[in-house]
Amino acid sequence: MHCFACQSAIGTGDSWCSKCGAAVRQRVDPDSERRFVTILRADVVDSTGLVAELEPEEAVSRLEPALAAMRGAVRQFGGIVSKELGDGLAAVFGAPIADDNHAPLACHAAIELVRRVGGLGDPGLQVRVGLHSGHVVAYMVASEFSKVYEIGGAAQHLAARLETAAEANQIYVSEACQQLADGHVRFEFLGRKVLRGFGEPQPVYRVMGASDLSSWRVRRARSVSRFVDRTTERALLWRAAERVTAGRQTVLLMGDAGIGKSRLAHEFAQGLRAGGWRLIDAECSPNLQGAPYSALKRLLLSILEPAARDRTGADDPRDTLPTVHQRAIDSVLDLPISDPQWDELEPHARSRAISDASCAIVESVARRRRTILLIEDLHWIDRASDAVVAALSGLRCPDLLVLLTTRPNGMPVWIARCHAEIVAMRPLDDDSGLAMLADMLGPATTNADLKNRIISHTANVPLFIEEVCRNLKDSGMLLGQWGDLSLARPVDELGIPSSVQGVIAARLDRVSRQERSLLQIAAALGHRANQAMLRKVAALPEDVLQDCLTALDRAELLVRIDSELEDSLEFRHEMVRQVTYDSMVEKVRESIHASILVALESDADWADGPDALCYHATRAKDWWKAFQHGRSAARKCLVRSAYADAVDYFEIAMGSLDKTPATDAREVDAIDLRMEARLAFAGSGRVAEALDLGREAERRADAIGDVGRKVAAMTMRAGAQNFYGTPVEAVAIGEDVVHLAESSGNPAWRNLAQYGLGQAYFLSGRYHGAGKMLAMARNHLAEPAASAPIGTTPRSLLLLCCMMNTITHTVMGELDAAEQLQQQAAAIAEETGRPYDRVAAAYSGGWLMLGRNEPAAAAAILEDGFVLAQKHGIRLFVPVLACHLGIAYLEQGLFDRARGMLTEAREEAKAVGYTSAVLRSSIYLALATCRLGDVQAAQNMLREARNTARQQGFSGLEAEALFGEAVVTPPSDAEARAGILAALRASIAIASESGALPLRHKAEAMLNEMVAKGDELT
Repeated sequence: MHCFACQSAIGTGDSWCSKCGAAVRQRVDPDSERRFVTILRADVVDSTGLVAELEPEEAVSRLEPALAAMRGAVRQFGGIVSKELGDGLAAVFGAPIADDNHAPLACHAAIELVRRVGGLGDPGLQVRVGLHSGHVVAYMVASEFSKVYEIGGAAQHLAARLETAAEANQIYVSEACQQLADGHVRFEFLGRKVLRGFGEPQPVYRVMGASDLSSWRVRRARSVSRFVDRTTERALLWRAAERVTAGRQTVLLMGDAGIGKSRLAHEFAQGLRAGGWRLIDAECSPNLQGAPYSALKRLLLSILEPAARDRTGADDPRDTLPTVHQRAIDSVLDLPISDPQWDELEPHARSRAISDASCAIVESVARRRRTILLIEDLHWIDRASDAVVAALSGLRCPDLLVLLTTRPNGMPVWIARCHAEIVAMRPLDDDSGLAMLADMLGPATTNADLKNRIISHTANVPLFIEEVCRNLKDSGMLLGQWGDLSLARPVDELGIPSSVQGVIAARLDRVSRQERSLLQIAAALGHRANQAMLRKVAALPEDVLQDCLTALDRAELLVRIDSELEDSLEFRHEMVRQVTYDSMVEKVRESIHASILVALESDADWADGPDALCYHATRAKDWWKAFQHGRSAARKCLVRSAYADAVDYFEIAMGSLDKTPATDAREVDAIDLRMEARLAFAGSGRVAEALDLGREAERRADAIGDVGRKVAAMTMRAGAQNFYGTPVEAVAIGEDVVHLAESSGNPAWRNLAQYGLGQAYFLSGRYHGAGKMLAMARNHLAEPAASAPIGTTPRSLLLLCCMMNTITHTVMGELDAAEQLQQQAAAIAEETGRPYDRVAAAYSGGWLMLGRNEPAAAAAILEDGFVLAQKHGIRLFVPVLACHLGIAYLEQGLFDRARGMLTEAREEAKAVGYTSAVLRSSIYLALATCRLGDVQAAQNMLREARNTARQQGFSGLEAEALFGEAVVTPPSDAEARAGILAALRASIAIASESGALPLRHKAEAMLNEMVAKGDELT
């Protein structure tokens, strides 16, 4: 094994590199996996011109110094050289061991790379660098003599294009990399540049240099939330502060990244400073792990810089130190030393002198006034500084409080020797998380659901809460200013901000490969899993399984929960599950989902339904099973009238089936599936797609010569025409289909075809024909051996026939017959209990009550149906229910409510493509508009509806529009009165021919009233 920083050989049990002092990073050969990393591409500018005239040996000698400098810079900052390209290299940061600082590390490596090549003294050697952060597939390629860590994916191409675009000795980075490294590195925005292979110009930034901001200041500058809670932790810190008069106190704040260690430490330290304490602070940097005494240098500068600003120098603690200690401090601060005595000291003696001098300085400061020594991020401390901090933490010095922070994987080995109090930090509680969100999003209750979702998604980790909110704001999902934000549109997925990806991935990399595999299985199972299913899929020995689960629970990745479900396990928060799942390459995911599918299918006690089986079959790319389980899940949704969900599963089933080998048997299944899906598509308001399904089924039936299924597909298409096409088209295809269905001897499709033709007759205003055709279908469906097509049942189809027959008899004024049919429809709806059936019965019940001139009763029935249709997504009925509910309000004199409901009905009908519903709601919206005083708008609306109805063949609606025109037109002059009379006569003529007696009687009464008043013009 070799050191990541200097590549020196490292012993098997070593924790530090003996040469440079960098902490050892354990690495194993990884399997192929997806990683979120930063890619560095660098090459020598115009290398071809440099070596074109040289012999091969000379060419290598000319470029090798630059390549060596590149390698050294990459390795210094923890990168892996994945490929050398002759005149340059490709490197990756954040893999194979995840690092949440991969973007800043890559930027620092690029800066160092340019510096090293520039320092070679060869003006011909100039380099250019490109950086990009994104997802890649990482894998190990083994050859006979070596192993190479390779990366693949589109991300590396953007890094390469940025490298090509960069000027000599410049570093170009993508926006993704800039956002992750901003604050740690200074950037200049260069605008959007056209890069080869990318359709749109890409935002490009240039690295201007490293920032002098500490990590805490970078995080603090980004923070948009206030400090909340931490009552328990603050009480422990204050108790330690109160005890410093008796002797030095050491406290270690320990917690995962993002938990709020630095925020708590600085809030507490500022409180002490306000009370007269002196603050000495330093932080360990991931960029400087390989630089000896880098952390100690920051600590000493924190002590000495105030003295340097004091011109008198009275407060410089170095003045009282022995000479050797002064030289020790100078060596840490990189000051020039010309002291033979110091030069003669052995390395061990120098280290001891540096440690003693540092302790002496801190003690002298603490003697003058109470002091808090804050050292952050010990998990990134360099080896040389670690020994000094251990000594400082063990000082026997009153009035000194040593406050340290670290992640769990960076716990110092010496912490027990200094009798430190360890404070393990936990996520916030729900109340504190909500308080933090209220501060960022605002106190409005309209965001309450979003806030609860964020709490669940992030498990109350402060950094995660803040970054998820920032992500939503940056993406435009949240509008406004911090503290007063509102949702622009519903949020489907909260997602994982790129700034959080590496934090979680680093936690995952701390578990063993076996534990990681178990975690991946759990991630594929979902947010919650049970031990029995994990046991079956993982196939591990019981003792190994339990050891893995214990380790994952201890790491708070997959935790045991108190539940009625035995052996329940769940992810600490959804982002851990998603990062775990996203880390798997496609083949690994497919294999895990296939194993889960087998386990679920073989489990007789498994309680979940086909929807989970469909999910795993689809992810496993087992297309035949995905088809079977998708169809079963769709049928399950149809039973409870969940049409939108049913559509989703039917689409999965259809898409999956089409991925299986093409055979006649497959085509039969494909046709039947589309015909079965018709009600789900139509019911959810996707009528145009239902029509397309019919056409597709018909085309496939023709292709395999299946006459019976062609007739069935035509029947399905004919039904969709009633909603989407014109009555003329619907009647023509409906009559053909009824004839074909009868001649083919298929009673199930004949019954549906007759129902569809009855609807078509009704829409075309042929009410007598509609009544007869619907009665024929009812009689067939009432027989003991009645049958219905796939996707419905005889009882449900009978209910629809009763519904349409009720409406038809009501329009014709035959209310007793309508009442009997309505009672039958209501009885079937009560029997089945299906929301769809109850909505259908409510629709015809409302029609009947309106026909009986009982608008209040109609409104009560229609309101129930409207609410039920909206609740279950039965969108096909929403516009017609809303329309008749508006009519009921209109007839009660509730004109404002009527206008609002009829407007909603018309818009919903337009969205669905339900032509007749658009016309009917427009007619009655015009009447409501007139009653509210806008006569001209009402006349225009009715005129347009009448013309459309006439052009498209909706004669019944034409008659209603004509009557409406007569109602809203004021008889102000002879021309207006003539128009009213003409409209009434035309309405009477159409109503008489169609059999709409109530409408005819109303028009005749109005006409007779005008005649009686002597208003008729001859």
